[in-house]
Amino acid sequence: MTTSKRDFIETFWDFFCSLKLTIFLLISLALTSIIGTVVPQGQLNPQYVAQLSPLKLQFYTTLGFFDMYHSWWFITLLYMMSLNLICCSIKRLPHVFKFVTEPVLTLDEATRKSYILKMETSYSTPADIVKKRVEEFLASEISKPVLTDQDGEQQLFAQKNPWSRLGVYVVHLSILVIFIGGIIGSLFGFNGYVNIVEGTSVTSIDGRDGKKIPLGFELRCEQFSASFYDTGVPKEFKSILTVLENGKPVKDYTNARIVVNDPLQYKGITFYQSSYGNAGSFFFDITDKNGKNKTPLLVGADSGAMLPDGSILKVAQTTADISPFEQGRSGPAAAVELVSSSGKAEQFVVYTNHQDLNTKHAKEHNRDYILHYKGTEEKMYTGLQVAKDPGVWFVWLGCTLMMIGLYIAFLMSHKRVWVVIKKGHVFMYGNVNKNQASFEIEFEQLSEKLKECVKERG
Repeated sequence: MTTSKRDFIETFWDFFCSLKLTIFLLISLALTSIIGTVVPQGQLNPQYVAQLSPLKLQFYTTLGFFDMYHSWWFITLLYMMSLNLICCSIKRLPHVFKFVTEPVLTLDEATRKSYILKMETSYSTPADIVKKRVEEFLASEISKPVLTDQDGEQQLFAQKNPWSRLGVYVVHLSILVIFIGGIIGSLFGFNGYVNIVEGTSVTSIDGRDGKKIPLGFELRCEQFSASFYDTGVPKEFKSILTVLENGKPVKDYTNARIVVNDPLQYKGITFYQSSYGNAGSFFFDITDKNGKNKTPLLVGADSGAMLPDGSILKVAQTTADISPFEQGRSGPAAAVELVSSSGKAEQFVVYTNHQDLNTKHAKEHNRDYILHYKGTEEKMYTGLQVAKDPGVWFVWLGCTLMMIGLYIAFLMSHKRVWVVIKKGHVFMYGNVNKNQASFEIEFEQLSEKLKECVKERG
């Protein structure tokens, strides 16, 4: 029983320490990230949904393709990658740490012969003077050496950047910190959107799943404005927003201006300028077929309004003066669409100054009511993307650690030099863990300097 348990643990350990598993997980994360780029995420456009077959829609929904980065299988890949990095680091780090903290101070004959980088020179100066000169040379060029007397010879060891061997583990740590930041963001953060009409405020937003998310404070849109190029393309659109706590404006967050790429941040929540639209209201009067019993009717820009017979009235366009479009007529008018309860749609114009035309149209279509256009209240709404990510600082920390780790791992190397003083001869041996070609040039320069150093001086 004990043997079986030990075998299982060893198998589990070897599996998560495997380099093959690392490669598999990296490729899997890369490929699945492509899915998250190709397939729309979050709240779906109805037109996109209509293009999918029911089977494909069900398949995508079941696998979480529309919210892929929060799906159980993508999170599982991240957990496995994290566990793989931890196991690999635990397995190899003690050996590397011992190599750094307990370096080899002396070289035997077999090791000396195996080294490619070596130099030999002779001296006639007293050995103690040569030893002192070599110590000073190594201290100035590399680091303070360690002296070892062994078998009638003196060996001096010096090394540079030994901790650079740990650079790869700094990269491992950075990846784990980024994963932790991503997990914190997915668990305690959110993404959503909200539309705020000028002069109104909101206390919650719509999440990607359609659920309401409370903000914990009030956000009011004081004003929205947009400027356009001559072609009609939007040049700039901006919102003036005010944050309110307990009904009172917050200092430094009153009449705050936001535009695209210049968001508003408050209590860890970021509001990005995303879109805009018309949220004005259209005013009508509705009377009976004799023009009496007048009742005000308010029609929303998006929602429309229901009429007494169950029809829905929507406004397509308005104008302050109809004369450029219809000769012999003047004053405000509205082009409307009337959708009956049976689904039949009818488009026509409702006038302000020509009540007779409104009455005539109602009679021709056998309606028991007459519509009269009164005017428009111009209002815009601002569309905001809203995001909260409490793990973002972990991500930034991880990115910083990764840059440091990559610099150490690729641009710094562990250089080691041994100098042996023996019977009138000085031998120098060099070794480096990376950037061999560059170190060969450096070793040749060190060799020339050392030869010059041990020469007898007048």
